[in-house]
Amino acid sequence: MRSLHHLLAPAKLNLFLHITGRRDDGYHLLQSVFMLIDWCDTLHFDVRDDGLITREDLTLALPADDLVTRAACALQQASGTTLGAHIAIEKHIPAQAGMGGGSSDAATTLLALNRLWDLNWPLSKLMPLGLALGADVPFFMSGHNAWVEGIGEKITPIQLPASRFVVVKPNAGLETARIFRHPELQRATETATMPVFAVDPYGFGRNDLQPVAQALCPEITEALQWLGSFGLSPRMTGSGSAVFAQLQNGVLIDSAPHDWQMRICSNMAVHPQAGWAASES
Repeated sequence: MRSLHHLLAPAKLNLFLHITGRRDDGYHLLQSVFMLIDWCDTLHFDVRDDGLITREDLTLALPADDLVTRAACALQQASGTTLGAHIAIEKHIPAQAGMGGGSSDAATTLLALNRLWDLNWPLSKLMPLGLALGADVPFFMSGHNAWVEGIGEKITPIQLPASRFVVVKPNAGLETARIFRHPELQRATETATMPVFAVDPYGFGRNDLQPVAQALCPEITEALQWLGSFGLSPRMTGSGSAVFAQLQNGVLIDSAPHDWQMRICSNMAVHPQAGWAASES
């Protein structure tokens, strides 16, 4: 195997996001449900025999040291392989949206190069590399919608009812770090349980980051109000600035104001690269 082309790296939505505490090292403890949606980036991989890691941006220009490049270099260094890779990226998931686009691309990179370089590592060996790249990366590597706890490393697969969602990304973006260090961030939400969530999966809980994000980015409030005008119950995903709502029967939304990005998305039961890592020995 020398190439893997047209690999989809899906975005995620946080159905809820509760901050339940903070560790001594400053990391926040959370509870959330991460749901895969069919708003995807597309990645293409070709093996290089000279050991170089190169990247081609087919749509948007990405930073030189983005998560894809870092993921490839981390796996190359950890495995000791002499092979390299050329990676081409069709970027569609918005940045600074809370949709996990960069983390999803990194997860797909680790899974794809594990195959292309014939490393045959199990998921348990790849996961620490993913977590070192970002808290959301292990979720995308796990392959399923999930109940997520801790700092993102405790992942329990769950099943969710098939549904459609309207997702809107305002033009303004938000840096996650600005929200997490904000003094007004709610950090003591009561711990939830999966059975309580399962009663109303698309209406349960809230996003504890949303009030601070709205204060920092007024466009989020405007987007929430716009979706609410259709009779929907919107909330922010992740650290924003994207917002979403379950799409109800009979509600038609053709376009968003202000040239905001908008898509009608379906949730995905399984990640496109689920099961790509080797079986545990």
